[in-house]
Amino acid sequence: MSTRTRIAFLKGHGTENDFVIVPDPENTLDLPPAAVAALCDRRAGIGGDGLLHVVRSAAHPEARDMAAEAEWFMDYRNGDGSIAEMCGNGVRVFARYLQRAGHAAEGDLTVATRGGVKTVHIAKDGAVTVGMGRARFPEGDVTVVVGERSWPARNVNMGNPHAVAFVEDLAHAGSLYSPPPFSPASAYPDGVNVEFVVDRGPGHVALRVHERGAGETRSCGTGACAVAVAAARRDGVDPAVTGTPVTYTVDVPGGTLVITERPDGEIEMTGPAVIVAEGEIESDWLETFTS
Repeated sequence: MSTRTRIAFLKGHGTENDFVIVPDPENTLDLPPAAVAALCDRRAGIGGDGLLHVVRSAAHPEARDMAAEAEWFMDYRNGDGSIAEMCGNGVRVFARYLQRAGHAAEGDLTVATRGGVKTVHIAKDGAVTVGMGRARFPEGDVTVVVGERSWPARNVNMGNPHAVAFVEDLAHAGSLYSPPPFSPASAYPDGVNVEFVVDRGPGHVALRVHERGAGETRSCGTGACAVAVAAARRDGVDPAVTGTPVTYTVDVPGGTLVITERPDGEIEMTGPAVIVAEGEIESDWLETFTS
């Protein structure tokens, strides 16, 4: 732990997927899972679906090989303290923080993540677009179960795993407090984000999501991308075949995201990113979770 008596933090959200932001350019802070979970606790901590640890790529062992492409690394943690490969809403909020801190300006920038280097565009109107990479479709049938109901799910990987189930009513997803059972277990050895999806109109869907390590959240950026490509394939649309981009509007409980898949397979996600507060963490309190 640093010898500083206080540690800076900010709070932000992207379509109400909220994050504790901890700037630590030189990677000097010890943030073990217990400390992250404490910070993300909504009653005893600051509260958040996850934590954005802001580190220069050159200062983090997992990102040094990306430093030439991206100055900043999003060391993302789930709300329970576990490490995640990527968080689409998190990247937007991460970019908004970099802009606020003077590390980035309107226009294009790159952000290193465990899911690779992501391209970001900060628009004049405040919207942030993230290049989310390509979707992969692992082979094999997957089934998701809630209570007495079960559905076939599309296995989509967006740098992290997703199971996308199309349902008649979002209420059928249940509480989503605990992970919905799925089979076969071998499909997701490290757990999975599960999206339940209903149609709202042509090119327009809505979802609820259980995020691995966080429970039900108000939004999931990679999940919205997984849902859009799953909906497109269900609807018989593949931009690689048609040569035309396809766009889906995806309603999440916390707002709306716009997802476009291009003919080259690259997926772009556009949505808001808001910084709502900043303050200081008492290091004495945090140290109780790092010893």
